Amino acid sequence: MEKQTEPGIEPEGANQARFKKAFDVCIFKTRNNITRLADEPKSAAWAVDGNYFNFKENFYEIGNWTSSFFTGMALLAWRETEDEYFFQQVLRLAACYREKVFTRSLDTHHDLGFLYSLYSAALYKLTGGKEHREVGLRAAEVLAQRFNKKGKFIRAWGHMNTTEQDNMAIIDCLMNLPLLYWASNETGDQRFRDIALMHADTTLKNFVRADDSVYHAYRFDLKTGNPLGGDTYGGWAVESHWARGTAWAIYGFALSYGYTRDRKYLDAALRVAKKFIASLDDEIVPLWDFKLPPSGQKFIRDASAGAVAVCGLQELLKYQPDDAQFAGTIQRLLTRLSSETYLNSDSACPGVLRNCQIGDSNGGGQNAYTSWGDYYLMEALSRQLGLGDSWW
Repeated sequence: MEKQTEPGIEPEGANQARFKKAFDVCIFKTRNNITRLADEPKSAAWAVDGNYFNFKENFYEIGNWTSSFFTGMALLAWRETEDEYFFQQVLRLAACYREKVFTRSLDTHHDLGFLYSLYSAALYKLTGGKEHREVGLRAAEVLAQRFNKKGKFIRAWGHMNTTEQDNMAIIDCLMNLPLLYWASNETGDQRFRDIALMHADTTLKNFVRADDSVYHAYRFDLKTGNPLGGDTYGGWAVESHWARGTAWAIYGFALSYGYTRDRKYLDAALRVAKKFIASLDDEIVPLWDFKLPPSGQKFIRDASAGAVAVCGLQELLKYQPDDAQFAGTIQRLLTRLSSETYLNSDSACPGVLRNCQIGDSNGGGQNAYTSWGDYYLMEALSRQLGLGDSWW
């Protein structure tokens, strides 16, 4: 009898061919994108038309958290193709990364993990270069300075010499913790690991709701350290269910489990992942928020949330290898993200993954290309094709 394929999933060979084609698109576009970034370092975060290089924010802006999505893609391309061009372009940015944490450290947010896990730490893991280790460890030290001892959280935003947003953490920070775990492993300094653990515990205690959805942001009383309540700068409302925040939580808790083997982090990742999957509809690619009101909002998709979620589910499969629900969701999401609806293979457009949601003043956001969507799609494809693990 002919083997039946689950609806929405192509035969394995066809899927792998589709994924390889999409991965090759990422490599092709990365060749030009990493050169343009090295020519003019900037955050290049998102673009409605896919041309990230019209983005005005320069590399040293405090809000820059996105430059390393290009370097991460270039290092994935280098690892697979062994083409030294990618490596040389990445190295052209070394002075900028050093300057940002050694002389402009005040102009940084908690997203040093996004920036330096996909640059200095990745380069050190690939090459063993001591100069990359030094810069990565300095970034971890600057990140550790944002830790609030009373509230046991890493302050997300604001200059450290001001009170701007000084009582707030956000769910995204779970993805910054691997830089601290790595620094602790490299140096033997338990302080980095302790900060990561305390922040992860605070996130687990306060951000994950009883129904396994998550808050985007949370605020704390700076005098007592007590939690004050949730907030949001990503979702539709404070009590809504922001898809990308959920994806950060899946991947972030799974990574904390990988570094610590503390079962509570794995359990949290599993709970949030199952909630995410249960919230998907027939399109598979998630709505930007799962709790939108029935009218008055833009029911648009966020392909970047789908790409991040795939990476998180892939991480979970390392510890739950027989989970058919996770494996099936990965196949369905990656297949859809690799389709023409979401993947732009036009060589004239720098962007890869279209239909990613970004916020706007109307509360519903708009569709755009995002550098993080492109990176996480490429990482997910690389892992699904068996080309190597992630840099986190």
